[in-house]
Amino acid sequence: MTSRRAIALGLAGLLCSALATAQPAPGGYPNKPIRMIVPLAAGSAVDNAARILAEKMGRNMGQSIVIENMPGAAGLIGTDRVAKAAPDGYTLGGFNDSIMTMLPNLQPKMPWDILRDFEAVSLVATVEWGLVVPADSPLRSAADLVAAARREPGKINYGSGGNGSPQHIAMALFASQAGVQMTHVPYKGATQAAMGVAGNEVQASFQGIATVNSLVHSGKVRLIGVTTPQRMPQFPEVPTVSQSGLPGFEFNSWFAVMVPAGTPRPIVDILHAEITKALADREVREKLKVQGLTPRGTSPDELARDMRAQYARYGQLIKQAGITAD
Repeated sequence: MTSRRAIALGLAGLLCSALATAQPAPGGYPNKPIRMIVPLAAGSAVDNAARILAEKMGRNMGQSIVIENMPGAAGLIGTDRVAKAAPDGYTLGGFNDSIMTMLPNLQPKMPWDILRDFEAVSLVATVEWGLVVPADSPLRSAADLVAAARREPGKINYGSGGNGSPQHIAMALFASQAGVQMTHVPYKGATQAAMGVAGNEVQASFQGIATVNSLVHSGKVRLIGVTTPQRMPQFPEVPTVSQSGLPGFEFNSWFAVMVPAGTPRPIVDILHAEITKALADREVREKLKVQGLTPRGTSPDELARDMRAQYARYGQLIKQAGITAD
């Protein structure tokens, strides 16, 4: 696991590099408000991170960055809107890895290509995940979930943010690794799936900690495992899924900012520098941490390279696990 000091030093280095390479953009960019399209529901992990980032970037840049949520079709609708937007730096995409690397492996025909239709700007944060059940559930651990699924194959329902969403992939991989069958119940977004757990509509769900943080603290759902390699400082009493029932299981996701292909490189560099500057702010880092996110930051080229590698890796995992978008 990356240490806090290493992350801080990495962000400092990125900030120096970003500030050194950023060049003036055409037309005194930005000279009007910017919108960031988040193809996920309000209250999701990515939405929370996007709002924290946008607020700080807007203050630093002297122009507001407005978050526009466009959930639906596991992110296809909002992502397509970004792909087709004018490449002028005034439309950003706040994407997760599901949209960029999972969904393209599940959909035979995509309206856009992750490498052809977008320019990478920066990885912002990784989203730490947990396994949640209804507050009054008899399930107390990952082992309990596995045992229940083995007793009654297909009887355990789990919620997700839609076909091909990270919640879907996480539980499908969990079920595949555990050798059990469960029934997938897709919702229109991660927040709705979390509320489905709280309302006893489904028996379990993997969720970003940022999405269920308030539900856990208010006692509306119970967190029975985290998918990190070690226990999370925010929930020291909660074991990892690997410790509590499925050895070796780990899962997280990420939030990154991208822009339409053809966006001038000086604008990409300015946005990258501003994201790096925002992530170097202590208040921003603490807000992300409270939400269950780990600040990261990468160069545009690093993000593009990592996306290509993860796309290939998830393609293999999805095929091996027999995951489909249906």
